[in-house]
Amino acid sequence: MSEAQAFLPYGRQQIDEADVEAVVDVLRSDYLTQGPAVERFERSVKSFCGAGHGVAVASGTAALHAALKVLGVGHGDRVWTSPITFVASANAARYCGASVDFVDVDPGTVNLSPQALGAKLQAAEQSGTLPKVVIPVHFGGQSCAMDEIHALAGRYGFRIVEDAAHALGGDYLGGRVGNCRWSDIVTHSFHPVKIVTTGEGGMLTTNDAELAWKAATFRTHGITRDPARMVGESDGPWYYQQLELGYHYRMTDLQAALGTSQMGKLEAFVARRREIAALYDETLRGLPVEPLARDTRARSAWHLYVVRLNSAVRRPVFEALRAAGIGVNVHYIPVHLQPDYRRLGFEPGMFPEAERYYGECLTLPMFPGMSDADVERVRAVLAKAFAQSSCSL
Repeated sequence: MSEAQAFLPYGRQQIDEADVEAVVDVLRSDYLTQGPAVERFERSVKSFCGAGHGVAVASGTAALHAALKVLGVGHGDRVWTSPITFVASANAARYCGASVDFVDVDPGTVNLSPQALGAKLQAAEQSGTLPKVVIPVHFGGQSCAMDEIHALAGRYGFRIVEDAAHALGGDYLGGRVGNCRWSDIVTHSFHPVKIVTTGEGGMLTTNDAELAWKAATFRTHGITRDPARMVGESDGPWYYQQLELGYHYRMTDLQAALGTSQMGKLEAFVARRREIAALYDETLRGLPVEPLARDTRARSAWHLYVVRLNSAVRRPVFEALRAAGIGVNVHYIPVHLQPDYRRLGFEPGMFPEAERYYGECLTLPMFPGMSDADVERVRAVLAKAFAQSSCSL
């Protein structure tokens, strides 16, 4: 494959010399982990989001697990989330011993549907099976209808954890995603294909100081060195206590230094993603694809650019694009259709909008290092694939 036809992935990190130098500076310092770089990164993210506290952890999955744990989720509790998400959103509840259920998605935005949630809550109230926590997932970078979900939480008494793995840099009703205006905790991911990266890593933002303290303790084996938090008297300055069973979910200073450097470019990254999305909107007109709906209350961070097309041609179009070096993908296989979840009693047909979407979706390349010519290349290959399929919507 020639350089002009180099493989174009659906997502890619953007690392510059400043990022490299930030990591090298840590390698030359006294701390590689549990040092000052983690605190700087936490301050950077919480300040950007407008939240009171940030707690860095080892991954976005760890952030979800910690969030549910500090909210007291355990055996016998129920957690609801969207079926259109990566499996971690649901798995985290099972790590805590809770049962998981799903709420179908909005047919336009593919975010968790407030209408479906309201109907499910009404039925659950009558049967005594209300959830302890609901996890709305900001799919593709666009915020869920958080004011509506928050209002339902006030009525039915559940806690909210926003899964914002796709949405750092996005806005909702004039505030940044992650500010916790509508939720108890927001979780973030810094995987390489996300908006900013630490290699692997995650964070919780919250406005509740006690939840932040619990999360910071949970990420470090449940251990504290704070005498005021200990049971009984401290034996001395060396002393620590394990107050509960925690995990080793710490982020290294190497990762945090990269994250802080990346945060300085976050707004530029998101601005470029929005330019690419607008270019896709324009250049894909006339092709038999339909972008996801936009909620006017939100401004997406554009982690993903997803289109829907005729289910009969999705696979041949996917394969034609891949063969031409365009790294399209599918986000996501509905979680309830995974074999492990089928064993829990979930079946096809339970969440029809999610399943309909899965049959029609295609994720196009989207990352800030893309050129306008890359977008035109995607369009040209996509048009050729449709012509070869002899099929359209």
